[in-house]
Amino acid sequence: MEEKLSLNESAVSALRESAKWCMFLAIIGFIGIAFMILAGAFMMFAMSALSNNPAFGSANPFGGFKTYMGLMYIVIAALYFFPIYYLYKYATGTKQALESSNSDVLSDALVNLKSHHKFLGITTIVVISLYILVIIGVVIFAAKMASSGM
Repeated sequence: MEEKLSLNESAVSALRESAKWCMFLAIIGFIGIAFMILAGAFMMFAMSALSNNPAFGSANPFGGFKTYMGLMYIVIAALYFFPIYYLYKYATGTKQALESSNSDVLSDALVNLKSHHKFLGITTIVVISLYILVIIGVVIFAAKMASSGM
């Protein structure tokens, strides 16, 4: 037995408002991604120019660092793309679904919202796990340093 879900005017209004804010956040997110990619490219080139500066001589502090930071920005921008894309697809799908009163389009939009939240949840778990590992590593390192008398 299949149940039909109908939305009252309050739910439609909430979805419409949600889609507007999500579109705003998606646009800001895409702009942020573009700035991160530009910053990463700039860092790679700027660090490269600094590493070729004769003022540093042979003891160049930017030697191995120049490409690493720029690539990190670009990798973070690539990871940031997916939740922003899901948010954008939710916003456009919801707007289209409400204009056409098409529940299938709304269903697809809500799947994109679920994917957005799932991506953010998994990312949060990974970051918290990394924090815990770093804290454990620092405690072990500090304990080893303390026991060796340094």
